[in-house]
Amino acid sequence: MNTQKNLQQAINKKRQEMIGLAFNKGFTSKDTVKCSQELDQLLNLYSNVKLHKIA
Repeated sequence: MNTQKNLQQAINKKRQEMIGLAFNKGFTSKDTVKCSQELDQLLNLYSNVKLHKIA
């Protein structure tokens, strides 16, 4: 459960960072795209953690 909570916090933080970057630098800036990819990785990890806890 602690891992899920930590991941949720990291996801929320990364999402806010991405929103800020998109607002300040644009949706297609390198920094925004990189942050979006990092968010995708966190979301995939979270999905895998939840999947394995259910299985």
